[in-house]
Amino acid sequence: MANTNNMNNDIFAVVPVSEYETLVGQIDNLWTVARNHAMDAVNTELLDANWQTGRYIVEFEQNGKIRAEYGKYLITRLARDLTVRCGKGFSRSNLIYMRKFYICFPKSETVSHQLTWSHYFELLKCENEMEMRFYLHEAINQKWKVRELKRQIKSSLFHRLALSTDKAGVLALARHGHPVLTADDIVHDPYVLEFTGLPHKKRYKESELERALKDNMENFLLELGRGFAFIGRQYVVPIGGRQFKVDLVFYHCILKCYVLIDLKRNEISHGDIGQMNLYLNYFKNEVCMPDDNPPIGIVLGTKRDEVLMEYALEGITNQLFVARYQLYLPKKEELQAQLDKVLNEVEG
Repeated sequence: MANTNNMNNDIFAVVPVSEYETLVGQIDNLWTVARNHAMDAVNTELLDANWQTGRYIVEFEQNGKIRAEYGKYLITRLARDLTVRCGKGFSRSNLIYMRKFYICFPKSETVSHQLTWSHYFELLKCENEMEMRFYLHEAINQKWKVRELKRQIKSSLFHRLALSTDKAGVLALARHGHPVLTADDIVHDPYVLEFTGLPHKKRYKESELERALKDNMENFLLELGRGFAFIGRQYVVPIGGRQFKVDLVFYHCILKCYVLIDLKRNEISHGDIGQMNLYLNYFKNEVCMPDDNPPIGIVLGTKRDEVLMEYALEGITNQLFVARYQLYLPKKEELQAQLDKVLNEVEG
């Protein structure tokens, strides 16, 4: 029997290695694309089937004029009979969400096949339509995985962003998501950093917080939002024979500028503002390239005095922001009450 190694060598005696590698690459790419298309096709069919199932249930209820109190019995009976006939996937919970899927998206063309049924399953848990629409747009725009979507819903991102704007802004969030056009768009308050694990400690140092953020950079980037790329930690800023250090430095790929973040374990002071302004001036003159936009500075602390910050920031021409962070998930009920109050006041 011919030696396999000799046969392999004979191939390269006939054709160059580069041509063979091209062949391997072409076939590999062909099957990668084919598998992706197959997965997309399966996802499309699954979403359509779930939507159609919801439509059948709703139309059956309407045609039969089934009263609400009998609706739950219909779902329970369907779950039992469909499981016997079709197997797994038809639990009472799944059927309830299929029904809700159709009610929330009565026009099939409004269902985006960029998301999976698992995405929609989480979206349908939202308590109001504005909130659900916001997360729908953001999941598509930012290509969130299901895990990332669940985290953002749990951290009440919609409510946190909505409370920093007016009624028109809230409606825009629901209709279009959260576009990033200016420096103001990348700053929200408060930042939720529950993933650091630090709430379990009674006391912690700024260096511990900084290290925890670096160790959980994927989660921190998710919290920061779209467009951030991590540059470094404890970035050295040499000025006048002295060395200062910026806690965290990022580059924002959409705004095309550096973003500097300084962490404060306690309340932000006026001195912290001056220090960040120093860093921003250094970056403008020594680090930024001609095609970079001016850098952005964010001072993050647990508390801030609004009046003190107003005076500290007055006259500063750099893009400098102060924001709070918290090491625990916010209570959604409290945020919803604040948002309702804002919307009601505007309407009044």
